Amino acid sequence: MPEKFRSRIMEEADVRRALARIAHEIIERNGKEQELCLLGVERRGAPLAALIAANIEAFSDLKVHLGTVDITYFRDDIEVKPHTPCLPNYSVEGKTVVLVDDVIYTGRTARAALEAVLAMGRPSRIQLAVLIDRGHRELPIRGDYIGKNVPTARSELIKVHIPPYDENVNVELYEN
Repeated sequence: MPEKFRSRIMEEADVRRALARIAHEIIERNGKEQELCLLGVERRGAPLAALIAANIEAFSDLKVHLGTVDITYFRDDIEVKPHTPCLPNYSVEGKTVVLVDDVIYTGRTARAALEAVLAMGRPSRIQLAVLIDRGHRELPIRGDYIGKNVPTARSELIKVHIPPYDENVNVELYEN
């Protein structure tokens, strides 16, 4: 049975405002750093990380390194040997890393992303930025920076639409 549209939670202006607020919070917490490493969790975390990085560089003097994290081989529901998980052209060793994802739900994607980053080296600290926190954690993981809290039922689904994967920018709620 196809998903049934319930409501639009955020319009493009809301998403951009939330990402700007997240960028300001990252600057406030990490303002003494010389540089930051933002890693977008593939897929939709990557364009969100790019937008946050652009905001950080526009609002501050922080240098932002941008990369992606492929968590495929670090998921706990498949058994495959890990490979090189990220695509940065710099080392994460001793750096502050901010993982960026679209939605946090059970926490399992964030756990896999943490393992992927740790497979690359030992950052000084890792923080998590998410556009939407929908609750229902199965692991003790929470976002350090959250664009919007959206309590949901387990039967509901949140979709973040963002280029290059989608034509429009918005967040929608569906009944699964």
